[in-house]
Amino acid sequence: MMIIPELSQIGYFLVAAFILLVVPGPAVLFIVAKSIQHGQKAGLVSVLGIGLGGIVHVIFAALGLSAILFASTYAFMLIKYLGAFYLLYLGLKSFFSKSSTNPKSSKTVHKKQGYNKILIDGFIVNVFNPKTAIFFMAFLPHFVSLEKGGIGSQIIFLGILFILLAVLSDSLYVLLSSKLSKVLAGSSKFTKVRNFTTGSLYLLLGLFTLFTDKPVSSK
Repeated sequence: MMIIPELSQIGYFLVAAFILLVVPGPAVLFIVAKSIQHGQKAGLVSVLGIGLGGIVHVIFAALGLSAILFASTYAFMLIKYLGAFYLLYLGLKSFFSKSSTNPKSSKTVHKKQGYNKILIDGFIVNVFNPKTAIFFMAFLPHFVSLEKGGIGSQIIFLGILFILLAVLSDSLYVLLSSKLSKVLAGSSKFTKVRNFTTGSLYLLLGLFTLFTDKPVSSK
């Protein structure tokens, strides 16, 4: 049986979640990069990938497995470096990409890249993002109704609710960035600008992840 927090707690959570989602984070930058690089449908697929990766962190938080990141320096460093190097790889790949500037070739690019690959990229990036694990472990428990019990069940409920809100918010960024991409598509320098922009976003995310510090546990 699913146990959910008190309605008042859910209300506070929705307000806090809205404030957090208004400010673009690493996931938004990744989604914008995919939308600019491959178009609107690819951007929406990346949103789904990010969401699926978030579900993994929600389950880990509910089971208490995210606490390993706080307790184990080795586990935290492993996840951090895997996530950072994968983003750096995507960035370098974008810099050296030679996609066609012809708008009609976009479908060919999609077939070659594959939406499955884009989905997996989003999933991997979010699963191996230590900030996501820290966020869910530090944020969700504040809105749990302790007197109702079923802490894990409440965390899952709040986590799924947050991910659904994030999907809606991220989808708006997809629409905006894909429209911008279409406007710029007529430029002869579009491919170079697009590849440089997306590559820079990936590298920036990789560096942010690389320099993420392990939370200091208070005793």
